[in-house]
Amino acid sequence: MDAEERSKKMKCGLEKAPHRSLLYALGLTREEMERPLVGVVNAASEVVPGHMHLNSLAEAVKAGVRMAGGTPLQFPAIAVCDGIAMNHEGMRFSLPSREFIADSIEIMARAHAFDALVFIPNCDKCVPGMLMAMMRLNIPSVLVSGGPMLPGDIGPHQRGDLITVFEAVGKVRSGAMTEEELEHLTERACPGCGACAGMFTANSMNCLAETIGVALPGNGTIPAASSARIRLAKKAGMQVMDLLRKNIRPLDIVTADSVANAVAVDMALGCSTNTVLHLPAVSGEAGLKLGLEIFDEVSRKSPNLCKLSPAGSHFMVDLDNAGGIPAVMSELDKLGLIHKDCVTATSKTVGENLTDLKARILDPEVIHSVDNPYSSQGGIAILRGSLAPEGAVVKQSAVAPEMMCRDVRARVFDCEEDAMHAILDGKIKPGDGVVIRYEGPRGGPGMREMLSPTAAITGMGLGKDVALLTDGRFSGGTNGAAIGHISPEAADGGVIALVHEGDIIHIDIPGRTLNLMVDAKELEARRAAFVPPTTECPYAVLRRYAHMVSSAATGGRYKDTF
Repeated sequence: MDAEERSKKMKCGLEKAPHRSLLYALGLTREEMERPLVGVVNAASEVVPGHMHLNSLAEAVKAGVRMAGGTPLQFPAIAVCDGIAMNHEGMRFSLPSREFIADSIEIMARAHAFDALVFIPNCDKCVPGMLMAMMRLNIPSVLVSGGPMLPGDIGPHQRGDLITVFEAVGKVRSGAMTEEELEHLTERACPGCGACAGMFTANSMNCLAETIGVALPGNGTIPAASSARIRLAKKAGMQVMDLLRKNIRPLDIVTADSVANAVAVDMALGCSTNTVLHLPAVSGEAGLKLGLEIFDEVSRKSPNLCKLSPAGSHFMVDLDNAGGIPAVMSELDKLGLIHKDCVTATSKTVGENLTDLKARILDPEVIHSVDNPYSSQGGIAILRGSLAPEGAVVKQSAVAPEMMCRDVRARVFDCEEDAMHAILDGKIKPGDGVVIRYEGPRGGPGMREMLSPTAAITGMGLGKDVALLTDGRFSGGTNGAAIGHISPEAADGGVIALVHEGDIIHIDIPGRTLNLMVDAKELEARRAAFVPPTTECPYAVLRRYAHMVSSAATGGRYKDTF
């Protein structure tokens, strides 16, 4: 179908007079009806700090669409704030929301025959959910995020963010901080609108959307509170009309090469391990296969150039001031890791964008050169072995050297809450490996993030001595030896279900292995005696999700067949 034919089948012709009557009811003029109809997907919310300002961006997008000759029509999308949902049953609903967001947008866009779309997400699962919908629909589209929060001024010459608060909980329990000091910190760490200020999941995905090319340069790093973010939204509204005229669609932009660019930048930035769930899911919707082996292959040759919170002391605003994603891509291009002929939402190629922007590093303290990387390998590593035959994921750029190769004693818990109580009660000791199972996509259900336990371990001074291993996942704010996505998960009979208290687990991140040091005969005996838990989830929406979801090793998308 031609670029502007989609809405014509809904609004033109004798038999569509009733449809035009309903468009008149919206207050549209005949002239507005005759223009291309552009859906503006707005995830604004009074619940999510990263989304509380999105109405202003939506107005800017609509202004841009009108300036370029289109008629914008706004509709909503949901979003979960992972920080607020963390460490209680709310986190079970976060990853499932990604699929629901994609489904609901597809329903709205197909039912109302939009000619083009502008997507306005910001926080964790909203960004990949919108990208998945974009791939399914394959009509001219641009994504413009809400942008990152500024770091908080938490003391003289001190900056912090949400992770500072999570880790402070452990400090209070260990006696290193008072509750009064903690409360003072809570009031200052998150100063306003935007996605939390470090390289956590939301900012990771917004940066990768820019890298892939479905968002304009600056999308990942321009602060939420900056007027430059408003200008970017206006440009997105104008640019989607250019894409419509040229009939450039998402599947023209999202290719094997552009996804490879994203994986390389992912490794250079030290992004959230959640990208290993979301990029395969988005790629799958685009008809591309992105396996865990590709992440590991790219990680071995793409250097880690940035250490933003939680891995280091820099924040997203520092990355923006240092040259942003274009600077990182330009640096990686020196190693031949960037495919510059990929088309982007600017209607130009990656190479043309980098030239136009004069992309270069402006602050070598924030973005290291390829000649002086933080490490020669990327931020994420994929581990395999007897404990994780289908793979596990670790943010190696945030692991202390002492934990890169280590034997740990298994301390086994069947849910996050039990592990959290043990950590805060001082029952976890140096050399322990906290195993949290039945938290995978199906077993959770919902594959909860384990930020609270990892932050508590760090806050209690155990980050260099204790590992956490789970079939659940981790926040982008997690640091330390946090190994997640262990597959197969316990609920699917994975080896993690057979781990006993006191077992030795061998972690070798440089060697990419994760092994349970129990012989095969003993494992056979354990499997023969194994009785899986029978507790049924009380929530219908999660029971349906558990029935449909696939393994974390394939991105946790819905299965193709049921």
